[in-house]
Amino acid sequence: MRVAVLSDIHGNLPALEAVLGNVRQLRVARMVVCGDVLPGPMPRECLEALLALDVPVQIIHGNGDREALAHLSGKEMTTVPEPFRGPVIWSAEQLGQKYRPVLATWPMTLTLDIPTLGKVFFCHSTPRDDVEIFTRLTPEEVLKPLFEGLGVQLVVCGHTHIQFDRMVGNVRVVNAGSVGMPFGEPRADWLMLGPGVELLHTTYDLAQAADRIRATHYPEAKEFAENYVLRPPTEADMLERFARVSLK
Repeated sequence: MRVAVLSDIHGNLPALEAVLGNVRQLRVARMVVCGDVLPGPMPRECLEALLALDVPVQIIHGNGDREALAHLSGKEMTTVPEPFRGPVIWSAEQLGQKYRPVLATWPMTLTLDIPTLGKVFFCHSTPRDDVEIFTRLTPEEVLKPLFEGLGVQLVVCGHTHIQFDRMVGNVRVVNAGSVGMPFGEPRADWLMLGPGVELLHTTYDLAQAADRIRATHYPEAKEFAENYVLRPPTEADMLERFARVSLK
């Protein structure tokens, strides 16, 4: 069984369309999305594209999805600072109440049995939280308490938008990277499970994607197109930033 794993789409429909084209060619049995379908420039279109697939799709909450659901449910957003709430609110309102029940069904974590890999645990950030930061450089002794008690040999996550494949004690931890906002090379990053673990990269027409994104009414459309599609931050720069806020 082959399972495609996408994460951190962030409303980038052109990137998602390119990845889904690859997924169809590879004839996967199912798909898992490790959160953060939104916020982003085309959140409704991205969600509808995922829901229209002809293979089973299981989506877990990322912090962006969770906060959008809170807004749609009339609740206070708890992890988004006030200056950054505009894009989340805009994205939530593009989905509207029609999709609130859909978001409400998404779990925080997921465990699947995948032949050749055994039980695989999926989460957005860490098994206990959807906003904690860790990278391939985070010391193993900091992470071992979070992963050793899960009873699995493989954990797949996202959140930091940088792919990695590392060991934490006896647990292999793989970050699927980001489809819509990868840090490093300008492309879409994702993951294939089965029979092994394969970090994948999909190229697409960045200039055309940037034009489509700028044409939306997303509050940060221009910045998104320039800073996350055409010229994303380097992996080295982001690892340096994450080092200041990562688990210690």
